[in-house]
Amino acid sequence: MGDPKFSRRKYDTPSHPWRAERIKNETELQKRFGLKNKREIWKAQSIVRALRSQSRDLQARTRIGEHQAEIETKQLLDKCGRLGLLPVEGTTLNDILSLSIEDVLTRRFQTMVFQRGLAFSADQARQFIVHRHITINGRIVNVPGYMVRRAEENAISYATRSPIANELHPMRPKPKEAVEIEKEKAREEQVAKELEPAKPVAPKRKEAPAERIPKAIRPSLEKLIEKDGAKEEQEPLPEDKETGEIQPAPETSEKPKVEKHKAEKHKADDKHKADDKHKADEKPKAEKHKVEKHKADEKPKAEKHKTEEK
Repeated sequence: MGDPKFSRRKYDTPSHPWRAERIKNETELQKRFGLKNKREIWKAQSIVRALRSQSRDLQARTRIGEHQAEIETKQLLDKCGRLGLLPVEGTTLNDILSLSIEDVLTRRFQTMVFQRGLAFSADQARQFIVHRHITINGRIVNVPGYMVRRAEENAISYATRSPIANELHPMRPKPKEAVEIEKEKAREEQVAKELEPAKPVAPKRKEAPAERIPKAIRPSLEKLIEKDGAKEEQEPLPEDKETGEIQPAPETSEKPKVEKHKAEKHKADDKHKADDKHKADEKPKAEKHKVEKHKADEKPKAEKHKTEEK
C-alpha cells in the first residue's frame, strides 16, 4: 500500500531513455504548451493510455453482451464529455481510441488561461497561476496541471485581490475583442496598400566600372612626393597698368622643400665618402717611420759590391 504521506506515481517513464525522435517530439510539446519539464508530458501520456486500455476492454465485453459493460461505457463517455476531451453527445468507444496527448494538454489549467487571453504566453499563464492571480468560480487554483472541466471554462478569471485585476495593469493583456478589432484594422490597411497603384520607379543607372590603371603606368611614390612638393599655391601674376600685359614671374632662388632636402642629403653623402677615402689613404705613423728607416739602411747593390772588392 505504501506510506500514506507519499502518493503513488501517476505516470510511466519511457521504455528507452535515448530515442531521438521521441525526444524531439517531447521538446516541441514542451515549448508549445509552456511545460516545466517532460514529466508533465508523461502524465498526459499515462491518462491517454489508461483511457484507451479501458475502451478496448469495454469493447471486448460489450461484444459478449455484458450488461455491466454497457453501464461502464456510458460512464466513461460521460467522463470524457465532462473533461472536454470529447463532445457530450454522439460519441463512441472508438472516439476514445483516437485521443492524442495534445487533446489532454489543451485541457490543462495553464493552457486554458492562455487561450482565454488572460496572459500573453503560456509561460506567463503558468506564472500567474503559481502566484495565485487566477481563480475558478472565485476559488484560487495554483496548480498549472489541473484538468479544467467543461462547466468551469467560463468561470476562469483574475483574483479580486490581485493587482492584475486592475484593467490598467501593464502586465495584463488586452481583451479578445480589442485584439480582434486591431487585427481587422491591420487587415484593412494591408488591403488598402495592395489596392493602391504602384508608383513608377525610375530605373537605376548603371555606373561605369572604374578603369584599372596598369601597374607599369602607376607613378611611384617618390614621383608623387616630388609633385606634391613642387605644387605650391601661386599668387596671380601682376599686370602692367599701361600695356595690360602679364609680367613674367620673378625667379625665386628658393627650392621646394623636397628638392632642398634631397640636395642636403646628397652633400652629406659626398662628404661622408670623402672622409672615408682620406682615412683609407692615411697610414699609421709607426708604419711610415719603419718604412723610411728601412730605406735609409738599404744601399744600392753596386756600392756594396765595390766596398767588398776594396
